[in-house]
Amino acid sequence: MTTTTNITSALAIAATAIIAAGCALPRSPLSENPETIRATPVQMQVVDEALAAGDDEEALRILARAIEQNPTLTVAHLRMGEIYRVRGDYDEAERSYATAARLEPRNFDAQYNHGLTLHLLNRLADAVRAYLRALSIRPNDFEANLNLATAYLQLEEPSQALAYAERAIRAQPTSGPARANLGSIYAALDRHNDAVRQFESAAELMELSPELLLNLADSLGRIGRYEQMQITLDAVVELNPSAPAWERVGYARFKLRDYSGAQTAFRESLNIDTRHFPALNGLAVCLLNEYLQSNRQDEAARREAIDLLRRSLQINRNQPRITELLSRYG
Repeated sequence: MTTTTNITSALAIAATAIIAAGCALPRSPLSENPETIRATPVQMQVVDEALAAGDDEEALRILARAIEQNPTLTVAHLRMGEIYRVRGDYDEAERSYATAARLEPRNFDAQYNHGLTLHLLNRLADAVRAYLRALSIRPNDFEANLNLATAYLQLEEPSQALAYAERAIRAQPTSGPARANLGSIYAALDRHNDAVRQFESAAELMELSPELLLNLADSLGRIGRYEQMQITLDAVVELNPSAPAWERVGYARFKLRDYSGAQTAFRESLNIDTRHFPALNGLAVCLLNEYLQSNRQDEAARREAIDLLRRSLQINRNQPRITELLSRYG
């Protein structure tokens, strides 16, 4: 018998990490569009001085006056969007970037940054369209390819994400986040041998995180490398002893036939989060295993297992295998 688990999605974990990594590098439209700068009457040096002094509001006032005088001043809309984005005001940033993108449809910075703010607002389908417009202008841009792949991954469209994730790797082969992102896409496509290679490469290129190691451990388990899975998970619980991490430790131990150790790990998971239903399921399966090994004499183990399965179904009713186990042993 194997334990029934709800594996933490590599999609969500990696996507969060990649958005943070791929979107953290601010682009300055001033540095990339010198011709636009020369053409504008905006005194960008004054804007830069205000920003250097920490006066965002003054910089925004200067830009607003410039836009009032010339509403088609793309560079002013871009700078305004950049200020709002750095401040975390993504709604205002999106409006500024959208205006810039309408004014200059072939302006890469406008299209990319519009996609970025849409992404940060979790408007994923809109972000995809904006990233695609950016890539039609600059097809091999690393950040645009990386973030587009991430958005597709969040939309649970890994087959669409794959080409862009691979293109990001070609643009920057030593990027740990890009390797982790590609690994998550391979995992979502059930290509776990490929996923392991990418996650291991990412681990060599970036600071280890619980999310990366959990993804690696999951793919190791999917290809039956349970000892390596266990070793990886030991590192996870040392970094962050979370309920999902301990549940995965329990799964690995169960697969290695360390049933006592598996029970301990599942209980550790539930000590952290009593509603983590994968751990409820795992512990229940361990107890049912004890019950069967006792020639169906260990009623205490069976009763506790049934209680755990019922609690799990109260949390998540969509678990056909758990419903079947409850019907069989309840």
